[in-house]
Amino acid sequence: MSWLSVAFVFLVLAGVGIELWLARRQETTVTRLRTEVPPPFAASITGAEHAKAADYTIAKVRFGRVGTVVDAALTLALTVGGGIAAFDALWRHTRLAQPWLGVAVIGSCVLVMQLVSLPLSVWRTFGLEARYGFNRTTPMLFIADLGKGLALAILLGGSLLVATLLLMERAGRWWWIWAWGLWLAFMLFMAWAWPAFIAPLFNRFSPLTDAALKGRIEALLTRCGFTSKGVFVVDNSRRSSHGNAYFTGIGRNKRIVFFDTLLERLAPAEVEAVLAHELGHFKLKHVRQRLLLSIAISFVGLAVLGWLKGQAGFYAALGVPIPSTHAALLLFVLAIPAFMFFLTPLSSLWSRRHEFEADAFATRAASAAELASALVKLQRDNAGTLTPDPVYAAFYYSHPAPLARIVRLQT
Repeated sequence: MSWLSVAFVFLVLAGVGIELWLARRQETTVTRLRTEVPPPFAASITGAEHAKAADYTIAKVRFGRVGTVVDAALTLALTVGGGIAAFDALWRHTRLAQPWLGVAVIGSCVLVMQLVSLPLSVWRTFGLEARYGFNRTTPMLFIADLGKGLALAILLGGSLLVATLLLMERAGRWWWIWAWGLWLAFMLFMAWAWPAFIAPLFNRFSPLTDAALKGRIEALLTRCGFTSKGVFVVDNSRRSSHGNAYFTGIGRNKRIVFFDTLLERLAPAEVEAVLAHELGHFKLKHVRQRLLLSIAISFVGLAVLGWLKGQAGFYAALGVPIPSTHAALLLFVLAIPAFMFFLTPLSSLWSRRHEFEADAFATRAASAAELASALVKLQRDNAGTLTPDPVYAAFYYSHPAPLARIVRLQT
């Protein structure tokens, strides 16, 4: 084995080891504190609710361990295990020309990955989520979502894949710059098309009809200098009882979307405070910063891929004897998570900092007390644990731990 082969296998196994160790810490901590409601929540969350959140968290951790092992095994099987090489050899017998040979090989690998992940997805929806009373997805709705997602992946993802492979084949040494421009154009197109054309394929979006709440929201938007195409309610209750809110779209095409399950649980003042938090991400330029970082990372990543594409040792080290554009793309996509995994704590830390800043903005634009009350309700209704392991939370949590966040708001 070459040094790259050894390094790749080591990083994959090290990542799995760290994930399993962190999962064990989380399970141990949550189990130990299962019966102890933190004092700041004693008046709003019962012991039974706290225990349910602990049990749900432990179940998700155990389920996640299975996913971690399966993902790592599949990655190694497709790379150093010869999976990509086998598909490549099989499709070469058909004498397909590029880019269709590349599409066939990549499509075969993606199909295998989807088939492996499908049982886990079914169990998560109809086993784990149903057991704790969150799932409302019917088998027919699950199949319909799966079919629509597959059709979109073929139509949009397939088009992007063909264009990328053509650039890799025919655009010369600097193909990756053109590919980066293509990726940016596709990303902007999706941001524009998603709220108006794609998301409605899966959910119904209705204008907010509560006049009083709509008035509060419009007043908040005016105070914050924020413009949007409207405030909508999405029928997420068809799939889950979890509640959430989000922004979608770009420029003046932005939409504010509330889950119907969220509006059922929160008072108008609490909804206003939650929206103020989300507005804080825009006003403090968090969304722009994340977008620019994503653009920069994609530029560097494609530059690295542009260099690796010409390195015969790259293919051989990861189990592919015949270099090709599609093999380079596949190997890069499968290998890069093993290297990026160790940056997860930095990404989480940056995200938590943004969340604290958005909370601070919300206290100026709305009410700290109402935001804290809303977060307590959401934490309780979504069965989120109040007592995570600190090391696990520092590594993974994109939002501050509930206790730290709510205590800061309350004080």
